[in-house]
Amino acid sequence: MTPRTALLAALLCAALLTACKTTTRIVSAEETPMGTVRHMSPEGLHRNPAFSQVVEVDGPHRTVYVGGQNAVDAEGGLVGPGDLAAQAAQVATNLEIALEAAGAGIEHVVKWTVYLVEGQSPLVGFQVFGERWGQLANPPTISVVVVAGLAHPHFLMELEAVAVVPTEG
Repeated sequence: MTPRTALLAALLCAALLTACKTTTRIVSAEETPMGTVRHMSPEGLHRNPAFSQVVEVDGPHRTVYVGGQNAVDAEGGLVGPGDLAAQAAQVATNLEIALEAAGAGIEHVVKWTVYLVEGQSPLVGFQVFGERWGQLANPPTISVVVVAGLAHPHFLMELEAVAVVPTEG
C-alpha cells in the first residue's frame, strides 16, 4: 500500500467513524419506472449513515432487502460477546424489526445469507432461529459463508435477508 493510498484509507475510516456517531433517521424514497425504492433505518436498530438497514422495492410485489444484521442492540452495544446463541437471538430480533419496518414478516423471507466466523457452528444459529420461528411453511433459501472475521472483532455471525411481499390489488 502506497503512503497516498494509506492516507486516503485512513481519511475514509475517520469520516465513517465520525458519521457513525450521528443518530438521525435515514429515510429516502426514489420513484423509478419499476416502482419506488425506499431506504430505511428503522427505530429499534442501530443507525449508521454508512449503510441502510432495510431497502424496500415496490412494484407488482414488494421486495425487501435487509442488510447484514449482527449482534448489536438499538444503542449500538454488542450483545453476547463470545456466545453465538446469544448473538443469534439478537440477530433474529434485529431481522424481525427490520422486516416489520417494511411491512414484512419472517414468512416473506425468500433468501438468507448467513456469514459465520470460522470455527463457529451454523447449527447453533439455526437452532436459535428454529426455536424462535418454528418450521416455516415456505422456508427461505439459505447460503452459509464462513469468513475469517466480520466488521467488529467480536461479531460471530451476520445475517442478510431478502423478502418478497405480495401487494394488494
